[in-house]
Amino acid sequence: MPSRPRLPRLPQLNPPLDARRGYSQQEILGELRRLILEGNLPPGTGLPLGEIARMFTVSAIPVRESLQTLIGEGLVEHRPNFGYQVTMLTSEELRELYVVRERLESVAMAAAVHNATEADHQLARDIHARLEQAVLTEDAVAYHRETRNFHLALVRPSGMPRVVHMLEYAWNITEPVQPMVHVSTMDRVVLHADHSKQLQAFLVRDAEGLLSASEGHHARLSGVLAHLPTDTGLFAEPAGEEDI
Repeated sequence: MPSRPRLPRLPQLNPPLDARRGYSQQEILGELRRLILEGNLPPGTGLPLGEIARMFTVSAIPVRESLQTLIGEGLVEHRPNFGYQVTMLTSEELRELYVVRERLESVAMAAAVHNATEADHQLARDIHARLEQAVLTEDAVAYHRETRNFHLALVRPSGMPRVVHMLEYAWNITEPVQPMVHVSTMDRVVLHADHSKQLQAFLVRDAEGLLSASEGHHARLSGVLAHLPTDTGLFAEPAGEEDI
């Protein structure tokens, strides 16, 4: 029999909106999604219903409903005789999802660069400044978080909400791995130089320059991903290898 999964030590939960009534099912869903996306529940972490229910002081029913929703979002999977766990990708699946992200991002960027307002430009500048600070202070967690914010800031003005939604969905599935947390400081420096090129093209509405900078950025990302550690439990074994 597989060992019973246990939750790791977690940060303090956000309190329910109504302390008297406690957590609603939507609040439980939001908190579990946040914990996964922020890397507090790494890939492969078991999600025992009873323990999570006690954590929120609720019955197992709203927890199970939340986990089923997260399965639909690709963040959680259910294994027979084991239960729920945070989704584990193979290293190849991670690289494939980055290819999907690149394609969707390019489509949205081409439109966003012309539609962006001064407010959109200022948001991109502000996030880029936070990225710069994360690089200088070697804050890998902040760098990972702000990288996502920066890329989304360059596509949200596109006026293509469905494409942006698909991009965020693909991005969410890769988030438990926290790829930018596991790369070297020098890799983050090089990747951030690409962000600077992207920002400059975005600000002057140079679609061709933005797409060119983004293509080079994703090529470097592909190389970085190929060197992420595969023997630390971060990734699932490719199909067929777990039984060898």
